[in-house]
Amino acid sequence: MSAEPDDALRGWFGLELSQSQREQFDVLLRLLRDDREAPTSARAAEGAASIHVADSLAALELDVVHDASAIADVGAGAGFPGLALAVALPNSEVRLVESRRRACEFLRRACAAAELENARVVCLRAEEWSAGIAGNDAVVARAVASQPVVLEYAAPLLRLGGALVDWRGRRALAEERAADAAAAELGMRRAEVRRVQPFEGALERHLHVFVKVSTTPARFPRRPGVARKRPLGA
Repeated sequence: MSAEPDDALRGWFGLELSQSQREQFDVLLRLLRDDREAPTSARAAEGAASIHVADSLAALELDVVHDASAIADVGAGAGFPGLALAVALPNSEVRLVESRRRACEFLRRACAAAELENARVVCLRAEEWSAGIAGNDAVVARAVASQPVVLEYAAPLLRLGGALVDWRGRRALAEERAADAAAAELGMRRAEVRRVQPFEGALERHLHVFVKVSTTPARFPRRPGVARKRPLGA
């Protein structure tokens, strides 16, 4: 199993993985396959290597991720992109922010099994993680919520000059307009929409990059759940 993911990742991203990194990716793929509590439907090693690992590592094209010292993965779920970035960027600190208890336990098992010393699970809602306020160079989010909601989760957690990278599929201009309006309220600005093709068949995959250009107003984060119930920019 190790050769196939390693060859694919080298071909797509020009990565030269160390033996330790190859082993860590193998461990994560085996865990996705074998752990009944893994919060994902993509379990087979070959599919997970594309759908989870390669899709996550597409963000390494962006300097705001590649050069980040502190990364927070909000709504981490099964741990992607956070786990993959922790393997690829061993000098970066990665925080996996997830509120569901079972998912948190899976993430802890994954970190322990892959011996990821630079990854830690934060079992809280993003709005409740007070220790993370203004403490991250990058926030990443993949399949979490609508873009205005993700922006509200991310903005308070970012340092000034930090960036949110939000994974999206086909572009939806109405949602993007709402997101731009939300960003303006939060001290954020859309910097780029990067089209990527991390694996064959991923034809409509985009990374939306928002940069924190001013201090987030003190009224954020709002109480847990409010961002989804009353999204900004609506």
